[in-house]
Amino acid sequence: MRVVPIPCLADNYAYLLVCPETKEAAIVDASEAGPVLRAVEEAEIDPRGRPHVTAILATHHHFDHVGGNEEVLRALGIARVYGSRHDEGRVPGQTERLEDGDAFTIGKLHVRAIAVPGHTLGALAYVVTSGGGEDPAVFTGDTLFLAGCGRLFEGDPPMMHRSLAKLAALEARTRVYCGHEYTESNLRFAAHVEPSNQAIAEARARAAEARKDGRSTVPGTLGTELATNPFLRASSAEIRATLGIASTAPDEEALGAIRKAKDTFRG
Repeated sequence: MRVVPIPCLADNYAYLLVCPETKEAAIVDASEAGPVLRAVEEAEIDPRGRPHVTAILATHHHFDHVGGNEEVLRALGIARVYGSRHDEGRVPGQTERLEDGDAFTIGKLHVRAIAVPGHTLGALAYVVTSGGGEDPAVFTGDTLFLAGCGRLFEGDPPMMHRSLAKLAALEARTRVYCGHEYTESNLRFAAHVEPSNQAIAEARARAAEARKDGRSTVPGTLGTELATNPFLRASSAEIRATLGIASTAPDEEALGAIRKAKDTFRG
């Protein structure tokens, strides 16, 4: 598979997902029409021409993820817009209403939707596999960021904990494509709450180098997230000690405390 990150708005990412064998493609989170349409225009897969975009995949209903839907639909003649059944009426142009575990194809790519409520009640992640042995990909929207997770606008800590556990159960080699370029600030918080974690220090150095060179920090890998992301490490004794979370507190309670601390962190 080929994935092209598309910077949009201030710090969003849309993505162009392409099946190189068939050249069928989808847009994940059409945040802003202009950058998305330019990316499609410029994305020659081989000398025979550009991909054929047949679908939009919405991770959730927030405007900074679906604001470009209608213009992109008109410009490219797209027939399918995927989103959660819970988000019906809130995703512009939505035609496909997905439940947890529903699957479909983009060319020869297999796509499975995972319900991951917490940031919003209808949040979805899309797991994409090619069947050819290459690393899987997961598009996580604002549920899982590199070294972070989304704010709890519609859900609660137990809900987000369950959703993150679903993502944590994917293969460690899965490439993580998230909805925003928040990696450096997330890693600053991660280093604050778990200062002895060498994997976080190494991730910070990589992220700083990428941003210095004007490159995206995405994708990451799930394996790196398991080693560095405080919201996947709620059982860490060091994190709990830093934030005053009882060692006996359940992980979902710890996640809530970590999220509250991140909401006010200014480091």
